[in-house]
Amino acid sequence: MVSLDILAGLFVVAALAGALDAIAGGGGLVTLPALLLAGLSPVQALGTNKLQGAISALSSTSAFARRGLIDWKTALPVAGASALAGLGGALCASLLSPEFLRAVVPLMLIAIALYFGLSRAIKAEDVTPRMALIPFACFVAPLIGFYDGIFGPGAGAFYMVAIVTLLGYGALKATAHTKLANAASNLGSLLLFTVKGAVVWPVGLAMAAGAFIGAQVGSRLAMRFGPKLIRPLLVVISCAMAVKLLADPANPLRMAVGF
Repeated sequence: MVSLDILAGLFVVAALAGALDAIAGGGGLVTLPALLLAGLSPVQALGTNKLQGAISALSSTSAFARRGLIDWKTALPVAGASALAGLGGALCASLLSPEFLRAVVPLMLIAIALYFGLSRAIKAEDVTPRMALIPFACFVAPLIGFYDGIFGPGAGAFYMVAIVTLLGYGALKATAHTKLANAASNLGSLLLFTVKGAVVWPVGLAMAAGAFIGAQVGSRLAMRFGPKLIRPLLVVISCAMAVKLLADPANPLRMAVGF
C-alpha cells in the first residue's frame, strides 16, 4: 500500500517530468529515482515508470498531432517497429548483461550533446532526407526501440538525432515523431512488465495522470518556442543523463578509470 501523500507527491513529480519529456526527453531522470525513494523495488520501479512514460509520450504526441506535425505515413511504420523492438528488448533484458551499455551510453549521450550544441543540423524546417523510410523503419527505429526496452536512458535523444539526421525533419516535427516512437517502444516493453506483474498500478496510474497533464504543457511550450527551447534542453538533458549514469559507483567506465 502506498499512502495518499506519496501518491500526491509522485503525481507532481510525474507532471514536471512529463513537461520536460515533451520538450527534450529525460523525464526518467526524475521519475525513476522518485519511484525508488517511494519504496518500490527496482523491477517495480522500471515497470511502473514505463507506464507513466508511455502515457506522457502519448499525451505529447496527441498535442503535436492536433497541430498537424505528424506525418502518419512515416510515423506509423516507425512506431510499429519501435513497439516490437521495445518488447524484444524487454524480453532480452534478463538475458544480456547491461554492463557494456552502462559504459557506452554516457559517451554516446555526451556525443549527442556536442552534436546538438555545435552542429547546425537541427533547424526549424525540414531538409532533404539521407535515408528512405523503409530502411529507417526496418533497421534504425528497431535498434533504438530494442535499446529502450533493454536499458532505456537517452532513448528519446537517440530517436531525435536519428530522425533529424536521417529523415531530415526540422526540430519541432522531429520532436513530435520522437514522442510517438518513444511511446511505442515504452508500450512494447510495458507489455512484458505487465505480464510479469511488475507494474504497481495505483502508483502508475497516479503518475500517468500527472504525466499526461505535464506533457500537454511541455508540448505547447515546444510548439511555441521551437528550436530555441528544444536545442538547449536537448544538450542539457543529454549531459545530465550522462552525468547520472557516470555517477553510479558501479559504472564500468568509472571503475575502469579508477574514480
